[in-house]
Amino acid sequence: MVDTGRRRVGEFRGVAGPYWSLRPVGGGAEWEAEPEHVRPVSPEQRLRAEIARANARSRGERL
Repeated sequence: MVDTGRRRVGEFRGVAGPYWSLRPVGGGAEWEAEPEHVRPVSPEQRLRAEIARANARSRGERL
């Protein structure tokens, strides 16, 4: 899913009150998004997010 309010790609984890819980692709801290700001992610966007996360890990960044 894409959180257009925060411009982040994440995996849907569930509903928390009026919000949807999303988690970064590949793991990390969840965040809450307003459902009207969430849309399905394109395959290209998901791949871009996965590559960015892998690159950050290879640089030793803590995500």
